[in-house]
Amino acid sequence: MSNDSAVKEFILLGFPALLSVQISLFYTCFVFYLCTVTGNVLIILVTSASTELHTPMYFFLSNLSFLEIFYTSVTIPNMLLNFLMKNNSISFSGCLAQMYFFIALGSIECTLLAAMAFDRYIAICNPLHYVTMMNTSTCIMLVCISWISGFIHSMVHTISTVHLNFCSSNSVNQFFCDIPPLLKLACGSTWFNEIILFIVGGVYGLGSCVLTLISYIHIIHTILKIKSKEGQRKAFSTCASHLIVVTLFYLTSFSVYLKPTSKNFSEEEKLVPVVYTVITPTLNPIIYTLRNKEFKSAFWKMMGLG
Repeated sequence: MSNDSAVKEFILLGFPALLSVQISLFYTCFVFYLCTVTGNVLIILVTSASTELHTPMYFFLSNLSFLEIFYTSVTIPNMLLNFLMKNNSISFSGCLAQMYFFIALGSIECTLLAAMAFDRYIAICNPLHYVTMMNTSTCIMLVCISWISGFIHSMVHTISTVHLNFCSSNSVNQFFCDIPPLLKLACGSTWFNEIILFIVGGVYGLGSCVLTLISYIHIIHTILKIKSKEGQRKAFSTCASHLIVVTLFYLTSFSVYLKPTSKNFSEEEKLVPVVYTVITPTLNPIIYTLRNKEFKSAFWKMMGLG
């Protein structure tokens, strides 16, 4: 891929309206990032060490944790560095690379969440067939499909973006390189890129979201037929954490990518990506493990206290 743009580097503006609290933002985001990495590494270690957690659900959870570490590492370390520097520049190729991996890893998360919802659907709606349907080969296949499709999906957007000309402003009105703010800087028409973003991104994102919703509609329908209130409570508790993660992720993502582009970002719009790049990845380990007796038991055993 090549590009003949006059612009050779971009300036990530970040949050200029919050210059007076840059140091506070640095420490806040650093704590969130540290918690994200620590929590997800802990999940990987515990699920790997405990044979009791060698199940499809924890296999998908380990993959999600592995993904979240790299997903946050694509944007947050560079953002933290920019909080401490006056020159928030990034090279043209560096910007495209950041955008590619950010879109790829975000896309993979969409399909992984759908796979996790499918796993819960089989476990609750077809428990007698769970062992045969969610075998090792099926789980590996679903994870491979997630990773491969995510990188292909991102490649489509990156190729369409790299052929744009950036010949005037190089100030990206965001704290990382992403498709919407880059389209605003392009010279000439960007209608083709917007169509690609809306159709390809929409089909991929909405497709994963619809598959997830279908799984949960069947799950809720099955749970409501359980006569025991205690049985209903346990079943809802099993799926509630995943549903919270899915809702946060999709609502914030769709609000950014599936809407017409405008020439200017408001400060409120610029804060939306903070939810799915900083906050949600930090909440994932807490949501998935806080009320999980199996995981807590395995953790204390690993620490020699169980």
